[in-house]
Amino acid sequence: MIEALQNLDFAPFILSFKLAAITTMILFIISLPLAWYLSQTTSRTKPFIEAITAMPIVLPPSVLGFYILYTLSLNSPIGAFFDEYLGITLVFNFTGLVIASCFYSLPFMVQPIQSGFESLNKNMLEASYISGKSKLQTIFRVALPNIKPSLLTAIIVTFAHTVGEFGVVLMVGGSIPGETKVASVAIYEMVEIMDYKSAHIYSAIMIIMSFFVLLSVYIFNQKINKKFASFT
Repeated sequence: MIEALQNLDFAPFILSFKLAAITTMILFIISLPLAWYLSQTTSRTKPFIEAITAMPIVLPPSVLGFYILYTLSLNSPIGAFFDEYLGITLVFNFTGLVIASCFYSLPFMVQPIQSGFESLNKNMLEASYISGKSKLQTIFRVALPNIKPSLLTAIIVTFAHTVGEFGVVLMVGGSIPGETKVASVAIYEMVEIMDYKSAHIYSAIMIIMSFFVLLSVYIFNQKINKKFASFT
């Protein structure tokens, strides 16, 4: 077992963590204004935006991956524009993986933050506006400090979900060592060649990591709930 661990290539894990970290940072920036808008608006377009945002949860990864692959390829105007004018190829490289991961993991960042904003006491927000604070000041000084559990849940679950991606990243990035070969793709290839020992080790690492990620979220939320309960 120790010898197998020593000979194991951890590059796919490093690439997975890199992809997850970048995706999480990008989605956090994108999701904050989107989640705030969805939590505050009463527009008739709200259900449509929520449905579009949540589609990656119910769509088969192969379907989502196919359309992302087509959109980023040279056959589409977007892919052709980036290649011709910016010299950037968006498929079968790390850049394409980041774009695909942002689409695939979007609901896992938006929904917890939106739920956190919706759970805020409306009187608290009104008091902030009445005291002269702008909407931006209210978000950063009042809303965000009061939804820390939701923020942590969104960040951790998005990170863990991105690490575990398979179908979308395989279709968009393929399996290029050091570039697009993430841990989930590496496990798939090990099973294909019947290298079950390495597949077991890789899979065990993924299971342990996922368990401790979720455990940390539940423990943190439990502590926060107890803290709030002690004040009431």
